[in-house]
Amino acid sequence: MYLLDERLHFPDPRTAPDHGLLAMGGDLSVDRLLLAYSSGIFPWYNDGEPICWWSPDPRMVFDLRNDQPLRITKSMRQSQRNKGYELRENTCFKEVMINCATATRSDQDGTWINDDMLSAYTHLHELGHVKSIEVFKDDQLVGGLYGVDLPEQQIFCGESMFSKATDASKIALMYLVDQLQSKDYKLIDGQVYNDHLASLGAVEIDREVFLSML
Repeated sequence: MYLLDERLHFPDPRTAPDHGLLAMGGDLSVDRLLLAYSSGIFPWYNDGEPICWWSPDPRMVFDLRNDQPLRITKSMRQSQRNKGYELRENTCFKEVMINCATATRSDQDGTWINDDMLSAYTHLHELGHVKSIEVFKDDQLVGGLYGVDLPEQQIFCGESMFSKATDASKIALMYLVDQLQSKDYKLIDGQVYNDHLASLGAVEIDREVFLSML
């Protein structure tokens, strides 16, 4: 296992085993996080553990080069038209991240979004590197998502989403896909496989292919 020190450096992500654990240690500084994401690496760890850095193979993505990268159901279309949702960008980033941290998920016992992650990504957001999409109903936040934006690579690295109303997080994702496709982005990175992302149309690609697109 590669142990990071104070130097701003990561090993080649291609050297990580398929499960993706590449290195441990380091910090969540702006420069290290930006180097990580632009290299196809992301942090994921629990409170009380060293920071773990991952680059799994395969990689779960929404391929924005396809005409329909997102599987949009009749229910999603009806929610988009009839639920009275309002979409906003970057108006309450920290609240979105806190909601993602506290959301109940059937496949997880807890959250990786601890206080250090909240502080680090809020700082990245203030510098313009992380964005949030927010869904409001009756001026109340009911859903959203956030992620790291890599405009030079034309890749958006999705981090988490939450929903407190029918299809709210999916409406946020629909909005994000439209926005990114209009800017000729290539991918939304979903990191690792889960059934929810697969149901929405995300696909797995080889790590080598993903890294080549960075």
